[in-house]
Amino acid sequence: MPRLVNCVKLRKELPGLDRPPAKGELGQRIFENVSQQAWEMWQDQRVLLINHYGLTMFDPRAQDFLREQMEEFFFGEEAAMPEGWTPPTQGGKGGAKGAPAPSRK
Repeated sequence: MPRLVNCVKLRKELPGLDRPPAKGELGQRIFENVSQQAWEMWQDQRVLLINHYGLTMFDPRAQDFLREQMEEFFFGEEAAMPEGWTPPTQGGKGGAKGAPAPSRK
C-alpha cells in the first residue's frame, strides 16, 4: 500500500513519493508534504522553466534558481509562471504544452 501524504499543492490526501527527491531540508519537506501527482506537475513546470530561460543544468546559478522555483511551486503563496509565458489554448489545439501556437500563413 502506498504511503499517503496530505499534499500541500493539491490540498488532499494522495500517495506520496517513495523517497526524498532532493538532499537536505527541502527534499525532506517535499517528501513529507507533496504527493507523487504534484511532483509530476513540478517535473512539467521544471522543463518549462529550463526551456523558457535556456538554463544549463551544469550552472550552479541555474540549479539555485530551480531550487527556489521548486520551493515556491510547492510552498509559496502562488507559483508565478515565467515572464512572457502564455498558457496553451484549450481544446487540444496548438502545439505541445506551453509551446507557442503554430503560425498561420
